[in-house]
Amino acid sequence: MIRKFARVTYKMARRIAIAAVGATLLLLGVVMIVTPGPALVVIPIGLAVLSIEFAWARLWLRRVRKSISDQVASSRATRADTHRDRVSR
Repeated sequence: MIRKFARVTYKMARRIAIAAVGATLLLLGVVMIVTPGPALVVIPIGLAVLSIEFAWARLWLRRVRKSISDQVASSRATRADTHRDRVSR
């Protein structure tokens, strides 16, 4: 019985620690949106930490990754079009 209690306590302590670290990183990232700092780096790191234990954070992380990927692809396509226009002149 003591081992079962210790296992449950360890799981809860781990979950609480991950939630605290992830939430802190996420909140720091949100604060960095309006203050100088690497918010676009810290927010996904906070979501990644939270996604270790929470399914909702995993979904948000997927959305953030997809959004970043789409923006990078769009930016590359724009730069490629601009380069093609300059070269063809």
